[in-house]
Amino acid sequence: MDLLNILILFTIGLIAGVINTLAGGGSLLTLPVLIFMGLPPNVANATNRIGIFFNGIFAIRGFQSKGSKVDKYSIGLGIVAFFGAILGSLIAVDIKGETFNRILASVIILVVAYMLFGTKFSSVKEERVNPKSKTFGLIAFFLIGIYGGFLQAGVGYLIMAALTFINQFSLLKTNVTKVIVVPIYTLASLGVFIYNDLINWELGIALAVGSALGGWLTSRWSTRVNDQWIRYFVMLTAFAFAVKLFFF
Repeated sequence: MDLLNILILFTIGLIAGVINTLAGGGSLLTLPVLIFMGLPPNVANATNRIGIFFNGIFAIRGFQSKGSKVDKYSIGLGIVAFFGAILGSLIAVDIKGETFNRILASVIILVVAYMLFGTKFSSVKEERVNPKSKTFGLIAFFLIGIYGGFLQAGVGYLIMAALTFINQFSLLKTNVTKVIVVPIYTLASLGVFIYNDLINWELGIALAVGSALGGWLTSRWSTRVNDQWIRYFVMLTAFAFAVKLFFF
């Protein structure tokens, strides 16, 4: 056991847990770190899902402790994303390392650009929960599940965009729905990756402990957190990781 790597992953997982619960983008940090530690990209991609799953579970518990509830629509979104994630994960199993690194680097740059220049999500007056909006939501989350099963990095922003523009959920309800959906479809990814023996359990558990703690703490105190400094940290660090993935 490499104690230094364990400590690094616990710390990165803690930061990622905070980021994922506030908005999304934690995998922009955790995935490159796992790759830089020497894991093949498909193994790093698989191992990262342990932290994602436990971050979601503990974030749900944290939100519930503050009075937020799990609703049927969120469960439905998670279920359709689950089936999409099976397809995405099967694609990810055999992807070549260099190709995966370039895709990840490109996604990181796009997400950082959005964080820098994109429209900020905000509260809205009236939710859209009619049958038409719910149908569009289910379709969108099946596609999000495919992407999430394949890569995961930046999926939080896709989820927030879908819930904001299709259903017009408030920021709080969007975050609660997100932390419900992600662990559901992540189960599908974990199943595919475990079946293909792609998970490094030692590093994955270290990452999961940090992610779970970050998710639980942030879900309980998210209304008091000023995330501006976190956004700057993520943008600068993730951009540096993208450069390394592309050129080194």
